[in-house]
Amino acid sequence: MTTRKSSFAPVTDQHTRVLILGSLPGEASLAAARYYANPRNQFWRLVGAVIDVDLVAQDYERRLETLLAHRIGLWDSIGSATRSGSLDTAIRDVAPNALATLAAALPQLRCIAFNGAKSASIGTQQLAGEGPSNSCGCHPAVRRTPR
Repeated sequence: MTTRKSSFAPVTDQHTRVLILGSLPGEASLAAARYYANPRNQFWRLVGAVIDVDLVAQDYERRLETLLAHRIGLWDSIGSATRSGSLDTAIRDVAPNALATLAAALPQLRCIAFNGAKSASIGTQQLAGEGPSNSCGCHPAVRRTPR
């Protein structure tokens, strides 16, 4: 059945330097009310390898605290949409999140990274007024002079 699904609140603070954007939480994540809750999703393992912390071994709240301690934030490009199942290809009737507004509220933000093609497609459209994104998925409009 196709139902309208919504993203979670952003996980950020005033120290966030990198914002990782997914598309829209899948069924497992929505059921658990947690980002990347599907045990087959490799997000926590991959990000943990980058920051050299075993995020998989931590409980969810500690994972979020660890990301923030490493100045990494999470959110989704899509605020709400209809979708049957969890596949990004099934996403329809998109209402995007206010990415530019969030980016403007994060004084230390230097990079927006998109976790997948759908997230990048929606996210770059939302940030289009801020300048084009580059091939690494980091949006140059948020690259500010270090303070």
